[in-house]
Amino acid sequence: MTAEEILQGLGQAVTDCDPEAAADWARQAVEAQLDPLVALAALTDSIRAVGDGFARGDLWLPDLIAAAEAMSAGTAILEAVIARRGVRHEGLGVVVIGTVFGDIHDIGKNMVATLLRAAGFAVHDLGINIKAEDFVAAVRRYDAQLLALSALLSTTATEQKKVIDLLQEAGLRDRVKVIVGGGGITREFAASIAADGYDPTAPGAVKLAHALLGV
Repeated sequence: MTAEEILQGLGQAVTDCDPEAAADWARQAVEAQLDPLVALAALTDSIRAVGDGFARGDLWLPDLIAAAEAMSAGTAILEAVIARRGVRHEGLGVVVIGTVFGDIHDIGKNMVATLLRAAGFAVHDLGINIKAEDFVAAVRRYDAQLLALSALLSTTATEQKKVIDLLQEAGLRDRVKVIVGGGGITREFAASIAADGYDPTAPGAVKLAHALLGV
C-alpha cells in the first residue's frame, strides 16, 4: 500500500461517512510510518470539502455530522501519535470547544467544531456537560487561543459566565478569546458576561474565530 493510496483512503472514508474505514486507514498510516500531520491534513481537506458542500446547500446537516464522525474516528488515532511524538499541531489556532455543565445538547456544538476543523483550526472537543473547571484546565493544557462555549438551554447559559469568571481568576482570561452560542444565548447576553463574541450560526462562528484571532 503506497502513501498516496493511504491518504486517498483517509479522505474517501470521510466523504463516505465511514468511521470504521477512517479508523482503519489511520491505523494503516501509523503502521506505514506516514507523517501524522500529513495524514491529518488528508482528513481535514476532505471535511473541508464536505463543509463547503453544506454551505452551498448541496449537503444536509446529517451528511455533515456523519462526515464529522468519520473524521473524528481517524483523528483520534492520529492525534494520539502526534501527542506521543510531542509534535504540536496548531493550524490556524488552537480551539477548545464544549457544551457547558448541565447541558447535553451537542448538534450545534458539533457543527461548529466540524467547520472549525475544516477551516484549518486545531480543535479539542471536550464534549457535553463540561464543568467550568474542566474548560479552564483544557485552555491551560492545550494553550488555547479560542474557547467556544455552547448552551442550548437558558437555564444553563449562566454556566458560560462561570467559565469566563474562572478564566479571570486563573489569570488566563487575557490569553484566550471566548465565543458563546446556542439556542439560549443572545448577543446581549454575550455582551453582559464579557464574552468576546457571539454568532447564532455555525458558519458565522467560524468567521468570528477568524476575525478574533486575526487569521
